[in-house]
Amino acid sequence: MPEPPGWTLEPKWDGYRAQLAVHAGGRVLLRSRQATDMTGSFPEIRAAALGQLPADTSLDGVM
Repeated sequence: MPEPPGWTLEPKWDGYRAQLAVHAGGRVLLRSRQATDMTGSFPEIRAAALGQLPADTSLDGVM
């Protein structure tokens, strides 16, 4: 698959595909591709997001 300028792509070999959203007020939401809330299953990711990412951040990736 060609990479657009400024992007990096990698294949998904294993794990979970999820979107992480950090909202104002300290709310973090981790959702699967089917929009299932997975936040409670990964408290370490929630804590890391709160400690390292600014509000209004959204990430999509594999964990």
